Amino acid sequence: MDASDPTEVRILIVDDHPIFRAGLKEILKADPRLKIVGEAGDGPAALALLPSAKPDVVVLDLSLPGMDGLELASRLQKRTPSPAVVALTMHREDSMVNAALDQGVRGYLLKESATDELLRAIRAVLAGETFISPVLTGALLRRARRTNRLHEKSPSLDRLTPTELRVLKLIAKNKTSRQIAELLFISPRTVETHRAHIAEKLGLRGPQALLRFALEHQDEL
Repeated sequence: MDASDPTEVRILIVDDHPIFRAGLKEILKADPRLKIVGEAGDGPAALALLPSAKPDVVVLDLSLPGMDGLELASRLQKRTPSPAVVALTMHREDSMVNAALDQGVRGYLLKESATDELLRAIRAVLAGETFISPVLTGALLRRARRTNRLHEKSPSLDRLTPTELRVLKLIAKNKTSRQIAELLFISPRTVETHRAHIAEKLGLRGPQALLRFALEHQDEL
């Protein structure tokens, strides 16, 4: 970050290991702009801190007890304004990277790389960019290729609104309309309307056609 910029950046740390949280705080002290406004050991505690902490960035472990980091990231995206999320994890699998990005995570780095990459990740997400640990960039490239291939096969996907695309991704996770409604804070009837519009735009007919399409292309959405 530009040291001449006096803007304060408020950071909330969420990790269930106090020793690891202490290590993160030491890393963050290297930039005087960063102010640690709170720390929590689990998702509910983090959500309880949000009104007073008002973080710009939440640095969280994906493997939290109870409410996992993906669910917490999803809930953070529903806040107004929503903080940028930087996820720390031991997971290298493409599926976990994809799941995190689908939940609005903007930074994804391995815990073993936190010392070298955390400040870079925070700079990136504050600039509106996505940061993925360099050792994992292959996962991001594979995700982009799969998405591009799907859009080439089904160009009508470009006609979907952001909300419709999000509904489609949740259908691909085999969520019911009621579950989708709860996650998006809308009514089940509104979800059904979205489903109908998605199916119409994609030219899908039949009671299970949309579900089959979503499940078939789960990894490409």
